[in-house]
Amino acid sequence: MKFIVTGGAGFIGSNLAEELAGKGKVIIVDNLSTGKIKNIRNLIDNEDMDVELIKRSITSINALNEIFKDADCVFHLAAIPSVQHSVENPLNTNEVNIKGTLNVLIAARDSGVKKVVFTSSCSIYGDTSELSVREDMKPDPLSPYAVSKLAGEYYCNVFSEVYGLKTVCLRYFNVYGPKQDPASEYAAVIPKFITRVLNKKPPVIFGDGDQTRDFIFVKDVAKSNVMAMEKKVKGVYNIGSGQSVSINELAYKIIENSGVKLKPIYDKPMPGEVRHSLSDISLARDKLGYEPDFNLDEGLGQAIEWFREK
Repeated sequence: MKFIVTGGAGFIGSNLAEELAGKGKVIIVDNLSTGKIKNIRNLIDNEDMDVELIKRSITSINALNEIFKDADCVFHLAAIPSVQHSVENPLNTNEVNIKGTLNVLIAARDSGVKKVVFTSSCSIYGDTSELSVREDMKPDPLSPYAVSKLAGEYYCNVFSEVYGLKTVCLRYFNVYGPKQDPASEYAAVIPKFITRVLNKKPPVIFGDGDQTRDFIFVKDVAKSNVMAMEKKVKGVYNIGSGQSVSINELAYKIIENSGVKLKPIYDKPMPGEVRHSLSDISLARDKLGYEPDFNLDEGLGQAIEWFREK
């Protein structure tokens, strides 16, 4: 089989590429603007694995047709994955996340690709009064990033209905785990907390820390992509843990796990950030057979150990 992973040198993409490497040929398409060679070095240097990196940007459609030719599945993860960046630079987010996704879909349609699995985001729900969010709820994006992900979902649906291209959209909640870059301007809260605590510095919480998030371990996310490819399904699915934790509680879990004595410090809230986020994963359970293998304590343990080793 032949798989394409756009953004495959990034945090989630590299973990997915590793998951796919034993199943067939894997072509990673990444311009390395945020992805890193070190994330995939163990794959592309391994003679027992058929993994190739092609340095390309998805904002240029010309090269994609040949790369995508006869692929069994395109896993489209390439994006600028930052709410904050999108608030500051919406044009750039639009160029990569919306135009880039349209380029991927056109190339997939024209190259005989059997299926596209698109990386979406829980940010499309916005702030909701519902305790947990379901896929049939009305979207309410609060940032240009969230708008870009919703637009990608709509494009996927149109390409399925109009052109017959099979597509699945996975709405990730807050992904964490090995290979996440705490130094990146797009870094999420967990790697930032872990690296500060390991350096005996207090974690910085934006806002009061009572905002809640649904954190999902990256290996569970990689597994969900393979399920979306293998199952005869289409549409949109939440990929989370189905559990939520406050940022305050998260900070103290990391502090306790790391064995240091610290207290968080607080800064002003981030613009465009939702207050609460919790996934209802019953549809993914029913249609994909998806069930998280890692709870938060197990995942944090692995993540902290990886960061400590690095």
